[in-house]
Amino acid sequence: VQLQASGGGLMQAGDSLRLSCVASGRTFGRNTVGWFRQASGKEREFVATIFRGTSTYYADSVKGRFTISGDNAMNTVYLQMNSLKSEDTAVYYCAVSERAILATIRSVSAYGSWGQGTQVTVSS
Repeated sequence: VQLQASGGGLMQAGDSLRLSCVASGRTFGRNTVGWFRQASGKEREFVATIFRGTSTYYADSVKGRFTISGDNAMNTVYLQMNSLKSEDTAVYYCAVSERAILATIRSVSAYGSWGQGTQVTVSS
């Protein structure tokens, strides 16, 4: 699956931003679609996921500020980011897992297909 993430930019603390992830030539269907981020010098970390097209899960650091959703046809998955903080600065990646189970949805290794990433920079 080829994924295309977009929507990043240079923001101010407190701003909102929406990222998009599109799968080339197909829908996401019942796959698990996640957003991860990687700040400079740090490991890639889980942000949010839609598990098998239904349930949503979030990292504690973004809970209440970020919302993951898909359009009706699951052509596109979004990450709405509100109340941005400087610590949200990172490259954001979308990823797909065709075989994820609940125990692994926060793990990078559970996702087999990755987009190219989109930079989000938040200045304080």
